[in-house]
Amino acid sequence: MASSSSSVMTDDESQLSKSLLGPWLVGSVLDIFFLGALSSQFINYFSWYGKDRLGTQLAVIGLVVLSILQSIHTFAIAWIMFVLYFKDLYGAINLNFTACWQLGNPIMIASVGLYVQIFFCHRLWHISQKKIRYVLPVGFVLFIAYASVCVATYDIHRQSTIAGRWFAAHFSCVFAGDLMITLSSAYLLLKSRSGVMPQTGGVLAALARLSFQTAAPVALCALLNLILSQVYNGKNLVSVPFNMMMPKLYAFSMMLTLNARRALRAQAGLSDDGAPSAGSSGRRRADVVRSTYVGRIEVRTRTDVSRHIDFNESAGSGDQLQELRSKG
Repeated sequence: MASSSSSVMTDDESQLSKSLLGPWLVGSVLDIFFLGALSSQFINYFSWYGKDRLGTQLAVIGLVVLSILQSIHTFAIAWIMFVLYFKDLYGAINLNFTACWQLGNPIMIASVGLYVQIFFCHRLWHISQKKIRYVLPVGFVLFIAYASVCVATYDIHRQSTIAGRWFAAHFSCVFAGDLMITLSSAYLLLKSRSGVMPQTGGVLAALARLSFQTAAPVALCALLNLILSQVYNGKNLVSVPFNMMMPKLYAFSMMLTLNARRALRAQAGLSDDGAPSAGSSGRRRADVVRSTYVGRIEVRTRTDVSRHIDFNESAGSGDQLQELRSKG
């Protein structure tokens, strides 16, 4: 209902409801749906990797907490708009510009995204053998992205007409940052394939494919956010559902990357603890797979000197890699 004196919306009120309130309803439903699907990834992680490094476990626990809090926040917004303001259409619409809990929604979404992006920057840091030139540019772009959404939120509160430009800067930087992380990771992984044994090359290729597979949904969502927010520019909040999906898509990308270790270990002929599996040859030769969050992989140089590298840890520098290869 639009007001206490009328039980039927006018055409204008119906259009306002569909364009400015409907997207919030769709976004909240999608958020709860993805939380349920994401729960299976969390359960799989704690079932498969109970002996994982403490730092990784804490990172996943932090993601669980953030995901649940963000969904609670989303549900609260929907409850207030569609239940408490059931008879007050214009009051519900004005919440977009006056309610602090609703104004802060973009910042909370961006915070979850930044949390996952830091995880992937940490991963890139180890894949690049701790070379700052790969991580620093990404960090700068992500800082601009987060700062932009903070300024945009403040401009919405002031009802400034330039808030849309800051959102454009935010989504552009988010897209660029994700693309930089993905391309850099894939490049470094594929670069490491030169001169390696076929088995190791297959694992590295799988890691490169995984980088694209986990980044593609988030990057596409950010791109749609950018396009739709600029095309409609406040007249229609059709971009809201895509924005509300982003935290869960980020969480999926992080959990899929972590949980993929089991399949990658099987592909390398290893058991869950990194030892050779029962059906694999004890004399199989492989080169070093320099990555992180992949697990323990048995490494044999071409002179059949065997050692284990724990890729969950930062041990094993590029010099050690060169030394092993030179022995081959």
